[in-house]
Parts: sequence; structure tokens; C-alpha cells
Amino acid sequence: MEYAKFAMGGNIIAMQTMTVARARQSASAGQSARLQGWIRTRRDSKGGFSFLELNDGTSLDNVQIIADAQLPNYESEIKHLTAGCSVTVEGDVKESPAKGQETEVQASSIVVHGWADPETYPLQKKRHSFEFLRTLAHLRPRTNTFGAVARVRNAVCRSIHQFFQEEGFLYIHPPIITASDCEGAGEMFKVTTLDLARVPKTGSAVDFTQDFFDRPSYLTVSGQLEAEIFACALGKVYTFGPTFRAENSNTSRHLAEFWMVEPEMAFFELNDNMDLAERFLKRIFSDVLSACSDDMQFFDKRIEKGVVATLEGVANSQFERLPYTEAVDILKGSGASFEYPVEWGHDLQAEHERYLTEQHFKKPVILFDYPRSIKPFYMRVNDDGRTVRAMDILVPKVGEIVGGSQREERLDVLSERMAEQQLDPDAYWWYLDLRRYGTVPHSGFGLGLERVVQFATGMANIRDVIPFPRVPGNADF
Repeated sequence: MEYAKFAMGGNIIAMQTMTVARARQSASAGQSARLQGWIRTRRDSKGGFSFLELNDGTSLDNVQIIADAQLPNYESEIKHLTAGCSVTVEGDVKESPAKGQETEVQASSIVVHGWADPETYPLQKKRHSFEFLRTLAHLRPRTNTFGAVARVRNAVCRSIHQFFQEEGFLYIHPPIITASDCEGAGEMFKVTTLDLARVPKTGSAVDFTQDFFDRPSYLTVSGQLEAEIFACALGKVYTFGPTFRAENSNTSRHLAEFWMVEPEMAFFELNDNMDLAERFLKRIFSDVLSACSDDMQFFDKRIEKGVVATLEGVANSQFERLPYTEAVDILKGSGASFEYPVEWGHDLQAEHERYLTEQHFKKPVILFDYPRSIKPFYMRVNDDGRTVRAMDILVPKVGEIVGGSQREERLDVLSERMAEQQLDPDAYWWYLDLRRYGTVPHSGFGLGLERVVQFATGMANIRDVIPFPRVPGNADF
């Protein structure tokens, strides 16, 4: 807390810089406070004073400011305040007689820093569509919904770091620019300094030797492979940063730029991996429910009824674990009508995953041992030769939220898998070296931050849980 001291009647008074969240607590009554934020509403009383609703982003709710007509700028400024104006308020926090609030602030001074013309300020209405607010990425954090999303996102990020630090992990930073394709999907953004109007060529091929990195380079789709380097030297590590997919998709579940957390653990086999991932998810959702209770009640009431109960269910349940093959048998024998048919050897769709979590088991499910033909080259092949030690965690209302595997540590099998997927071993020489020199069993998984925030808040569109969504056709606000 910051304090300013000033003399009044010979006494030294401490003026405490206070957040709205703190000022709303009954324990703050009787204290002198300085509050700084933005006006939400102003209501004038015939009794010669005004009620101002002030918000500074630290709380879903506003704090009520009572501005008396005796304030020197009452007529010239205070009575002209509108939504969006920024102010500093100094005054005394008092217990409030009004219903629904514990405190209010009797202002002794109000300084106006910035005005917001009510004729042009676009957030005058109390409710706007999310589609409209996506056109105002620079202003939408001022709304209740997006302020709450930002606080939940912050709580999730804090929980992620706390969990891994308490578990003895090292936080590492993989490169954003890479020459490797982790997924083998090829949907990557190219990075180049070549003049696209005069691309140098050798015959019909682009001459990348004249490019900045001397070879084709891309924005990363994952920090996993680089994390494996450090796990095979330091034990347990995690990455947490932006990743990119050049997938031309305009669905409510896809972004071109998003954040991933990816732990990698030496000497971990698949069961260890599943144990860690289950503890990790439970910790995140427990922390969100604890740290953001007001925001979560808002989401439960305004966005998705039952979202709090869903999070509590995940945090308190024992996850079901079963092989992919058994899941296929359950789905085939369910009698349910699915849009996409269920066949062994095919990826399960969201409708299949939701059936398992919402109707059959009624709790989160961890599927493991997927067909090798549908999984990347780095996943360890089981003894049956048909499946790999992959695992996905499925949760109600979303489906897959975590994907991971035990990594293939055997050099000969890894080389065979790369050949299957037509990957150039020369491009992965360093990855193969990890298997040549001191190879160990190791595992890891990935968790998309936006997918977690979307699940926690009940927001329908993933573009509404990241500050600045990057999607096809949009790299601006």
C-alpha cells in the first residue's frame, strides 16, 4: 500500500492508496483512502450531492462515491462526469446503509484526469454483444465480462507457475522462431526477410541461403522438443509462452496465436504423466474458484449456468482412466446417435468425448494408448506395435483439454517413426542425439491457456478469452 501524509488541524492524517476491491471490504471502514479509476455511472440527488460508481479493474463490483455539492469543482466538473471518465478520489471509507454494499466513500476531493465524450464513447450502454466488443479490443477490458475474464486468466497463469515451482520444475524459454515442425502438420507461419517482390531463386526453388536464417524458418507451434532437451539434463522443466498455427479456421475454438504450458519430465512414464496432469488441473480450478469467487459467480449467473459446479466437480473428482480401445467399444455400444461415426483408428470428435464425460462417466476421463497411425512421431510405441503411450484428458462441456504422452526414447524406434511420417532426420539430428547420449524414459503434456480459461468461464468463443485474438483476416485490434 502507498501512503501520503498531510496535516489537518495539527494532526498527521495517513491517506492510503487503496483498490476498489479493498475499499469494498468492511474492514476498511474508518480509513482515509485514495481511489483511482474510471466512472461507470453518475446519479445526482435533489439533496445536493451525487452518487458516483467507480471501478478500477480490481473487482467485478464498483464502489459508491458520495460527492457533496460543497466540493469546489462539484458544479464545474463532478456534475458532468459520465461513463469512462478517469478520476482520483480522496475521502473516508464508511459503512454503507445501502443494501448490497458493505462500504461507501465520502469524497473530500475529486480530481478529473480524463473526460469521455458521452456522444462518442462507445460503451455507454450496459450490454453489448461480444461480436461488437471484438471490434473494440482497446476498450472491452472496461466491461464487466472482459474485466472478469482478465482476472480469471491472471489467476490461471499464477496458479500454473505456482504449481510447477512448488513441484520443483524449472521454467525455461524455448525459441519463438524455429526450423523444426513439432507436430509434422506443416501449418506454420513462415519467417523471412526476403523481398517478396524479388524472391531469390535457384532454378524454380527459393534460395533460402540468402534469407536471414539461411534456411526455411517458422513461428513455433510448440516448445515441446526444446523442453525435452532441458528435461534430459535438468529433470523437470516447463515452458509457458505463445505458440502459432497457420490453420485457416474461423471456428469458435481456434486461434492463430495462443499460449501453451508444456511440462517435460525425465524418468516419468505414462502413469506418472497422468498423475501429474490430473493434479495440475485440479489445482488450477481450485485456485480459480478461491481467488475469483465473485467473478465466477458472475459467469455462473450471466454466461453459463452451472459453470461453478462444473469446476468444483473437476477439482473434487477422481478422473476415470481407460484405454482408447475401451472408449471406442463404449461409444459403439452406447446406442447414441453421433454426427461422426466411431471407428477404431480414427480421432474421437468432441461429441464422442463429451458423451464419455457428461453421460457415461459423468466426470473427467483420461484416455490413453491411442492408435500409432493418428499420433505424432515422438510418442512411445507400445509393445503391441499398434498403439502409442499417448493420453488425453477430457472434461465435460469441452472434451479434450490436455494432450500428452510418454516420449519415444529408443533411437531405432524413433528413427522408424520419423521415416513413417516422412520427416527428414537431418532436420532433427539434435533430437536424435538425445537418444544417442544418455537416453531416459520421459514424458510431458500440453495445456492451452485459452482453452482452460474458456472452460473455466463458460465463454462460448475462444476469441473472448485472449486480450487480442489473432484469427484469419485479423492481425489488428
